Amino acid sequence: MNRHLIYNNFLSWRARNLTDQAFVIILSIIIGFLAGVAAAILKVTVITIGDKLFSFYSDTDTILLLIGFPVIGILLTVIFLKYIVKDNVGHGVPRILYVISKLDGSMRNHKIFSSLVGGSLTAGFGGSVGLESPIISTGASIGSSIGQLLKLSYKHKTLLIGCGAAGAMASIFTTPIAAVIFSFEVLLLNLSASALIPILMASVTGAVTTKLLTAEQYLVHFKVTEEFIIQDLPYYIILGIIGGFVAVYFHYMHFKIIQQFERIKSIWAKAIIGGGVLGLLLYLMPPLYSEGYDAIRLIVSGKSNELLNYTFVDGSNAFLTLTIFVVLLIIFKVIATTLTTEAGGVGGIFAPAAVMGGLTGFVLSSAINELSTKINLHESNFTLVGMASVLGAVLMAPLTAIFLVAEMSNGYELIVPLMLSTSIAYMIAKRFNKHSIFTQKLAEQGDMYEYKDMTVIKQLSIRSLLENDVLRLNLKSTLGDLVKLIKKTKRNIFIVIDDDDHFIGLVLLVEVRNVMFDTSKYSDPISKFLYSPLSDEKVNVDSDARDVINKFNKTGNYNMIVLEGTKYVGMISKANLLKEYRSYMIADIEHI
Repeated sequence: MNRHLIYNNFLSWRARNLTDQAFVIILSIIIGFLAGVAAAILKVTVITIGDKLFSFYSDTDTILLLIGFPVIGILLTVIFLKYIVKDNVGHGVPRILYVISKLDGSMRNHKIFSSLVGGSLTAGFGGSVGLESPIISTGASIGSSIGQLLKLSYKHKTLLIGCGAAGAMASIFTTPIAAVIFSFEVLLLNLSASALIPILMASVTGAVTTKLLTAEQYLVHFKVTEEFIIQDLPYYIILGIIGGFVAVYFHYMHFKIIQQFERIKSIWAKAIIGGGVLGLLLYLMPPLYSEGYDAIRLIVSGKSNELLNYTFVDGSNAFLTLTIFVVLLIIFKVIATTLTTEAGGVGGIFAPAAVMGGLTGFVLSSAINELSTKINLHESNFTLVGMASVLGAVLMAPLTAIFLVAEMSNGYELIVPLMLSTSIAYMIAKRFNKHSIFTQKLAEQGDMYEYKDMTVIKQLSIRSLLENDVLRLNLKSTLGDLVKLIKKTKRNIFIVIDDDDHFIGLVLLVEVRNVMFDTSKYSDPISKFLYSPLSDEKVNVDSDARDVINKFNKTGNYNMIVLEGTKYVGMISKANLLKEYRSYMIADIEHI
């Protein structure tokens, strides 16, 4: 039995035994499981590489080789992508958004493994990036590949992409609620019951799978040991304000460095320059190594002074020295991250943004505690709330950030300050940046669309909206022939074709009104009154509905000529197109 026959038998069995909803839920569980396995592999690989690199060091050794590690990791990543994958992996979430908007939900299959390998090499050798981007890209690619294999529609493929992304994010952070919110808030998926249940199932499955496969020390968890005190609210407001400006700085510096690297044409020059500068930063400030969550763990566990280990900093004035050092970490973390990705590494910005926020919360709370003996702020709590504030403002996704930190820390005790500080930071960032760091480039290129609109537009078929009541004239016809047709139609336009049905042009009733009763003109060729529409007044029958809407808006016309190749197949009206669009929108709303 060949593969094609097996596939056909499966489709037949599925059609008889499974509803669409049940089928998608089963697929979502499979996707969540695969994403969980991938996340476990990525985590263990990155940590293993790091452990092997430092296994020959003692506590008293300097770490001079940190200068070389990032260059090696980035070069290996570039070689892998250029000569083995032979494609640019691209940045995870922006690429997913582009696929949803422009590529019919179809991702290349190699992204299932290329992001994993690239992310492992980059972060394992010290690249200052997060692991969430590679794993989310992997999960989304798993969902897209399954959708393509089963020949599913755009709507279902995109839903499976959301399932993969949610399952992957829940796996890497073991935060299933935040992962579901991420799918709707960042990927802009449609918040309806039909979409929510599969994403929930994928998220839960991914989180459980990783927890079963991965040792506890590999997971990103923090513990809230201090309760929230209502009197601390004014300081959380201050944290939200500062966090908002840190996010604005993150956004500005990220794209500023990207602009500088765009001037460098050689990928090898980018790798050497970016990796070299990154290595120097890691040598001077070791906490910039890889994701950076170890720095947050030290702070939350009350061991913040250990941040100065392996540095050249004199710790004689402990508070001032540590404060200045942590401020430098905040300033240079985004620089190290962007250097890593622009040099050719693969990684994300979740972790760097969260770490910068955590360090911001720590600096603020420790400084206030130092300046006033009457105030005793819980530094670990401010560190966690700071993580959410900056992350939510950078991603323009406050809910995702709030629940991510709440789940990572089991810290629903902090839900009030999390909501307050993150909301303030988000509003400040929004005031300066219209788009998130994920959507900035896409918006500038005109490639960013709301998923709900795109889902509806993809469902609209121009062929199904064709109107065929416009009468046709042969190019050899005369004005007299036209007058005979005028008596048979209520339309004020007439299509002109040749003997082979090729579209030539059209005749507007308004252009012949002044001569239509002059019988002496009836022998005049119809070509005398012919109007040839411009390209913006014609569309192909297979055109995307978005292109048709754009042409309607550009021309101001209420009707559009529809061709198949060069042959006329009908007309489409703006009124009917918008009516169909509204009916789909209403149908989706009724399922919420």
